[in-house]
Amino acid sequence: MEKLTHTEEETMQAVWRTGEGNVKAFMEHLDESLPYTTVASTIKNLEKKGYLSSRLVGNAYLYKPSVSEDEYKKKFMGHVVKEYFDNSYKELVNFFVEQKKLSAKELKEIINLIESGK
Repeated sequence: MEKLTHTEEETMQAVWRTGEGNVKAFMEHLDESLPYTTVASTIKNLEKKGYLSSRLVGNAYLYKPSVSEDEYKKKFMGHVVKEYFDNSYKELVNFFVEQKKLSAKELKEIINLIESGK
């Protein structure tokens, strides 16, 4: 699975939110400044990379994800933890605590999730 560019990730987020759809349907979930041609080109690139599959319906293509959002997160979050946090999820959490991006309440909720096994 190949790492996506920022624009490709944004487009995949739109695809995951939409499910199956055409370029216009995905554009409803994207930044309005992206032109149709850019989104259409990005969709084709995502299909070439294996992230999307398509089928022709009438004279329009419908696209749907070939890779789930969970699969993508698992693959690339694991890479982030490995490369930036010495393969330590503890270091990842510590980073967010130090950056004041994770409150004590949220940390307690995480602990409760861990202890409950969910």
